[in-house]
Amino acid sequence: MTVGRAAARWSRTTFTESAYLSTGAAIGVAATAALTGPLSVLLSLSVTAVLPVPFANATVRLTRRLTDLQRTRHRIFFGVRLAPFPPDSAVTGPRDGWRRPLGTRLISRPVWRQIGCHLLSCLICVAGFLLALLLWVTGFVLVTLPLTVWVLPVRPVPGLHPQAPAAVLSGSAAGLACLLAASWVTRGAAALDVRSAKALLQPSGADQLAVLGRRVEELAASRSAAVQASDQERRRIERDLHDGAQQSLVSLAMNLGLIRMSLPEGTPDSLREAVRTAHDDAKRALTELRDLVRGLHPAVLDELGLDAALSGIAARSPVPVTLRIDLPHRPPKPVEAIAYFVVSEALTNVAKHAEARRVVVSVEHGDPHRLSIAVTDDGRGGAVTGGGGLSGLRHRVGTVDGTMRIDSPVGGPTVLSVELPCAS
Repeated sequence: MTVGRAAARWSRTTFTESAYLSTGAAIGVAATAALTGPLSVLLSLSVTAVLPVPFANATVRLTRRLTDLQRTRHRIFFGVRLAPFPPDSAVTGPRDGWRRPLGTRLISRPVWRQIGCHLLSCLICVAGFLLALLLWVTGFVLVTLPLTVWVLPVRPVPGLHPQAPAAVLSGSAAGLACLLAASWVTRGAAALDVRSAKALLQPSGADQLAVLGRRVEELAASRSAAVQASDQERRRIERDLHDGAQQSLVSLAMNLGLIRMSLPEGTPDSLREAVRTAHDDAKRALTELRDLVRGLHPAVLDELGLDAALSGIAARSPVPVTLRIDLPHRPPKPVEAIAYFVVSEALTNVAKHAEARRVVVSVEHGDPHRLSIAVTDDGRGGAVTGGGGLSGLRHRVGTVDGTMRIDSPVGGPTVLSVELPCAS
């Protein structure tokens, strides 16, 4: 890089940093003056409960406007993009009344950090700008000293004689040193202000962790509410089908059975066949509807609990099932429903694919915070963990932060282990 290019770049950088300090000094003085009044009134009235609220809200709004202005200044001069602060509710929790703006919004760390940054920026920019300005003026006067003494001797400079070139040149050298020092002061003050803005005008690690923790809590609460709402909706559909369509099909099947038995002698065979077919179809539809209702949410699960519901599944399984159930505490209803469907789907998969002769189902709830399920069969093994049924089970277990593990070596046995967390 040539000397001319270096000088041009030095000039542009110095000019940008000087403009940055001058605008920062102006904004800092205005911010200090604007924030001093509300803060003083707020602190003097902090012993009351109602009066500080308007001043707190005004201080927060003013602080945010000043922060936006500072962000724009940093972006324009140096291309520095500061990360925005999260909403107050994400850091300090949801609002809970008219006291909330004073209780958390003003006292929250992000607001105080922004106020501190504005006051610190005022100090850095004003001090840096004034010191740099003093050095610039002093340096310019001293550098131009030979011109003043030798070329334009309009008025003699006190203490300098035109015939004392050593003193004149020494003053010029001191002026050059002042100009260099002015550049260094400008650059140092600008760098210090940028560093303070990066540290105070964007979220810190603690703020980001607080936001992440809050979001995790909100997502967990939202998912728990969704699981409960889904379980309640299945219960409602099950009741509607049981009390509505299922009863209608029962009545229809009974009436068709009575008609079938009441047909007189001499009834055409085609009519008898039609009635018989309709009767059989009605009974088949009733069976399918009962299976559908049981798949949505078995009524026995609510009435008699998980033990009785699993006993019903085991009784209907084509593969002999041994139940080992230890339930000293009744799990929450959503967990009961998931446990029921896990065992039901596991037994269905065993009957379809495992070629097993026996299945052992173990359900333990000795720990009130966890429900453990293990389904073991003596089939051929080699279960595909990514299969449709097992993937559905894994998704259902995951809705309550449960875990599912499958151990299925070729030749068997296959063990399906599920852990479901329960609310304390």
